[in-house]
Amino acid sequence: MAPSLAPPDAIVVLGCRVEPDGALSPTLRRRADWAGVAYASGLGRWVVASGGRRWGEHVEAERVASHLAGRGVPSDALVPELLSLTTAENAIFCAQLLESVGARRALLVTCEWHMARALACFRSVGVDALPLPVLTAPSGLWTRAYRRGHEVVSSRLDAWSLRRVQGVRGRRGAHPFDAASEGSRST
Repeated sequence: MAPSLAPPDAIVVLGCRVEPDGALSPTLRRRADWAGVAYASGLGRWVVASGGRRWGEHVEAERVASHLAGRGVPSDALVPELLSLTTAENAIFCAQLLESVGARRALLVTCEWHMARALACFRSVGVDALPLPVLTAPSGLWTRAYRRGHEVVSSRLDAWSLRRVQGVRGRRGAHPFDAASEGSRST
């Protein structure tokens, strides 16, 4: 798919760890703040806070949405995606949410070291995604090596998961994720 020249309609911020007290981890705070800057700059009508992972009593997307609301993003512009547990699932569920609000193009906000995998996932499900990476603080050799290894393994797992979902849709016309996503929008 050739990239279009249309401006983005939405900003998608990918989740990350939440502290036990509900505070955003430093990484998630940087992502949320960068998405807030993009929204305040007029780079999207909606902000999709993506991440269904529960950290104790707190869900990533809910905490990100609350953080953004506290920084001036109107509640009617916030679209929480509460089902995903992986980057592949972020893409699947966000694609459905973006379609439901009429968004054709999205800015993707995540860490620079995670961006290639995230873009691959979103583009593979048909989202016209543009990178808006969050710069990462300098890190040591071991941290960089761990991240690189994690991204290589996770890229393969994400690709396998996305092929599996597409295969189920091809055989059955829908995947159970589709019904789960529909149910999450009506609440």
